[in-house]
Order: sequence, then C-alpha cells, then structure tokens
Amino acid sequence: MEGEKKKILIVDDDGFLLDMYAFKFSQNNFEVHTAMSGAQAIQKLKEGLKPDVILMDIIMPEMDGFEMFEKINEEKLSEDSIKIILSNKGQQEDIDRGMSLGASGYIIKVNSTPVEVIDKVMKILLEKKSIQK
Repeated sequence: MEGEKKKILIVDDDGFLLDMYAFKFSQNNFEVHTAMSGAQAIQKLKEGLKPDVILMDIIMPEMDGFEMFEKINEEKLSEDSIKIILSNKGQQEDIDRGMSLGASGYIIKVNSTPVEVIDKVMKILLEKKSIQK
C-alpha cells in the first residue's frame, strides 16, 4: 500500500500555482492530473478520471469551485474522491459552504506553504482511509 501512487486532480486557474503544486505532489508519490478550470475538471471526470483527491480552487473564471463542486455532486462524478478546497477565500461563510458541499478539508492558500498543503492533504487522506476500514 505504501508504494501505491495516489491520483490527485488539482484545479486552479493560476498556471504558476498549478505547475508548482503539480511538481510538489509528484515528488510526494502522487500521480498528478491538472485542470485550469472547473469545466475542464468536470470534462476529465466525465472521461473517466477517478482521482483519490480533488484539490480545487474557488475563484476561477467560467465556473467557480463551488459551482464545480455542486456539478460534481449533482452528476455523481467521482463520488469516492476526497474533495479538498485550496483557496484564498477564507471567510467563515465560504468555509461553511465548502464543508456543506462535502469538502473533507479547507486550506487557505495565503496561510499555507506548499509543504504544509501537501502535509494537510496527506493527513486528510490518512484520516479518510482509517474511517473507511
């Protein structure tokens, strides 16, 4: 189990952040998939991508992260994925909305280094795995 790569879909419209997180997660034994928009992420899920984790931004053009989350829930896409929000929107109402949609975690970008983001994602993954057993 230890050597098994976890699939992660990172959704962010900021290309620099997307590349940086993709690189960091790939260094930590993740098979990384990326999407620059909610619509692109939905398309990848419809095409059969089944990530263990979906790490999504909220503020994106076309379809924000909340809309993407709602669509994933409505269409029952990737139901087994652990969904984590990574956003600069840190107001309590945003956090509450994300959690009510089924997010397993809410990470505020400006308060977290890339290493801390990876640590938090790993911690959430471990917690979810122990609950499912």
